[in-house]
Amino acid sequence: MSNAQYEVTIGLEVHVQLSTKSKIWCSCAVKTMAQVNSTVCPVCLAMPGSLPVLNRAVVEKAVLASLALNFQLNYQSFFDRKNYFYPDLPKGYQITQFFTPIAEKGFLELELEEGEKKKISLERLQIEEDTGKSQHASTGSLINLNRAGTPLIEIVSAPEIKSAQEAALYFKTLCDTLTFLGVTEGNLQEGNLRCDANVSLAEVGSKKLGTRREIKNLNSFRNVEKAIESEIKLQTEILSQGGKVKQQTLGFDANTLTIKVLREKGESSDYRYFPEPDVLPILLTEDDVSALKKKMVELPSEKRERYKSDFELSQYDASVLTQSKELALYFEEVMSLYKGKAKNAANWIMVELLRFLNEANCSPKNSPISPANLAELLLLIDSKVISGKMAKDVFEKMYDEKKSAKALVDELGLSQITSEEAIGKLIDEVIQKSPQQLSDYRNGKDRLFGFFVGQVMKLSQGKANPDLVNKILKEKL
Repeated sequence: MSNAQYEVTIGLEVHVQLSTKSKIWCSCAVKTMAQVNSTVCPVCLAMPGSLPVLNRAVVEKAVLASLALNFQLNYQSFFDRKNYFYPDLPKGYQITQFFTPIAEKGFLELELEEGEKKKISLERLQIEEDTGKSQHASTGSLINLNRAGTPLIEIVSAPEIKSAQEAALYFKTLCDTLTFLGVTEGNLQEGNLRCDANVSLAEVGSKKLGTRREIKNLNSFRNVEKAIESEIKLQTEILSQGGKVKQQTLGFDANTLTIKVLREKGESSDYRYFPEPDVLPILLTEDDVSALKKKMVELPSEKRERYKSDFELSQYDASVLTQSKELALYFEEVMSLYKGKAKNAANWIMVELLRFLNEANCSPKNSPISPANLAELLLLIDSKVISGKMAKDVFEKMYDEKKSAKALVDELGLSQITSEEAIGKLIDEVIQKSPQQLSDYRNGKDRLFGFFVGQVMKLSQGKANPDLVNKILKEKL
């Protein structure tokens, strides 16, 4: 059987670290780079007699996420114990929401190529705690419990994703949405979002899904795509050779792009879920939800539509400018000061600014060129004080020296020559020095027009306005 005879079905479970100052059950700080086992307390360490107290900010951020993802809120939800034994789980169980999560039945809309859109159903959004972290070495394993009790939400999609590329797009769209909302910092390198991918293959036309295997802890858009591609290839080989796919939990090696089996996958009954006796139910009111709705911000998909309608930008430009909240805010601040064509501002940001920022691994928020300075540069170009070519030189110096556009133009003497009389004199001088070229041009060698333009620009040290040079030169020739 060929790969074309199989239909791929993918469901994603995404764990999102919430951007709260303290942990979910105690007042210990959430710090990524803290000294090992320094941000812990009796609750984090599961000392006898210690009891959890729910952090209100966790609930608020979970509700905001639910609203952004079109979920139906459960105004009464409960916590449960998921029982399993592992060194980085000091209690011997994880507090999560299994039977009644805070939200169910939502959807996330993906923007596919050429403006096509697809809705992915979301089954549930639940609140839970993170575990500690095991650090393995040749001499043994050590446990860092700083992460224990870090607040998470888990978002589970329906099995409606049909390719590795679509899965990566889903993960990125979800990350962008929650980062814009301030629910999470969205730093994938620090594990703010981690994804488990359930992948199954079945013969085309089959009404029954194939046996799924779960790839654990994918923490980048690229890894989601590559891991799923590798798993699809593996399952295709197994099925095409007449074998059977076993229900297993898998790991992905990002360096070798290979899948490895970690263990046989358990069922929910293996975790012996039961209601958590030490944490009260979450009881939401209409007033609570109304107050949180007022904290909603414009989401990436909404910004893209506004950029296309209000600023007349293309789908591509709008997508690039909303790739991060910081970049979108930078663009909007430039436009609040510039008032010119949005396409001009978009081009300078997407081509010039992002090139410098990416090379320096710098965020738009910390850009050496402020939105006000870029707006000033654009206004100097529009008013023909400097040419586009001059502007690129000024832009580079603005970035390196952190000076304003106008200050650098004055300092470098780069103001463009826009006087028709002055440009006419330059052209007269060039014509006088080039009698043979003038004769050849007037005898039909039209290509020599470029020679005259070049000589005028050289004589003016690049300061003559190119449009005026072309206009006056045509008249004089």
